[in-house]
Amino acid sequence: MNLLRVLNLHVSLGPKKVLDSIGLDVAGGEFVGLIGPNGAGKSTLLKSILGLVASSGEINLGGKPSAELTAIQRAKLAAYLPQEREIGWAISVERLVMLGRMPHKSAFAAADARDALIAEEAMKRMDVTAFRHRSALELSGGEKARVLIARAMAQQAPLLLADEPTAGLDPAHQIGLMQSFAGLVKDGSSVIASMHDLALAARWCTRLVLVHGGRIVADGTPDKVLTRDNLRRAFGVEVYLETTGEGLIVQPVAMTGENNG
Repeated sequence: MNLLRVLNLHVSLGPKKVLDSIGLDVAGGEFVGLIGPNGAGKSTLLKSILGLVASSGEINLGGKPSAELTAIQRAKLAAYLPQEREIGWAISVERLVMLGRMPHKSAFAAADARDALIAEEAMKRMDVTAFRHRSALELSGGEKARVLIARAMAQQAPLLLADEPTAGLDPAHQIGLMQSFAGLVKDGSSVIASMHDLALAARWCTRLVLVHGGRIVADGTPDKVLTRDNLRRAFGVEVYLETTGEGLIVQPVAMTGENNG
C-alpha cells in the first residue's frame, strides 16, 4: 500500500496557478527528494498534502482520503517540518521534542516512559541531548532546526515531510540528518524532503522528483533525473557530473543564461 497517493492535484494562489496536474505515489521505504528552482511549487506541494492550502484533486494518506481524516489521524500518518523555524514560547528543548508524542496521547494524558524513550532517541539522532534543558528561545538557527527535526521524528509517523530540512545546518549536521533520514527509510518509513543542495540529494535520496513551473518534469533515481539537460532546463545551469563508488557527484559550474522561471 502506498503511504501517499496524489492524483491530478491543482493549486492556485489568487490568480496564479502554482501546481498543475500533479501526480505522485510514495510507498514505504522511499527517500524522495523534491528538487526544483525557487517558486517551482515544492513547498506548496508539501502543504497541499497536509491540507494546509486549498487544492483540487485527490490526496490519500495511508490509503484514506486526506480530507476525511481528522487532524489527529493525519498527524499519526504524516509528520511535517515546515520551512519556517519559529518557536514562539520559552519551553525546554526536551519538552519541545516531547510535543511530537501528542498525536499518540489522549486529551490531558501525561507522557509516559515510552514517550520519554522515543523522544530521547530522537534527540540523540539529531545531536541535541547536550542542551535538553535549555530554552528553545536561546538556540541558534542550526540548533533550532535540529530540535524541530527531532520533534518531527518523535512523532513516529510513517511519512515525514520536510521543507528544506538542511537549511541552516553545518556540513557535519547536514550529513548527520541525511543519515538519520536514511535510517528511518531503512526501518520502513518514508521521507519526502524539498532540497536545494543537489549534491546531498544525489548522494542520499533513493528517488528524486523534479518540479518546474508547477509540474513534475522528471521522476526517478538520481542518475535518471540529474541529467545535464534536465538541470539546464529547470535551473539554467551547467553541471559537472561524475559517478563514483560513493554515488553520483553533482556540482553546478556555470549559468546557461536561459530563463528557468
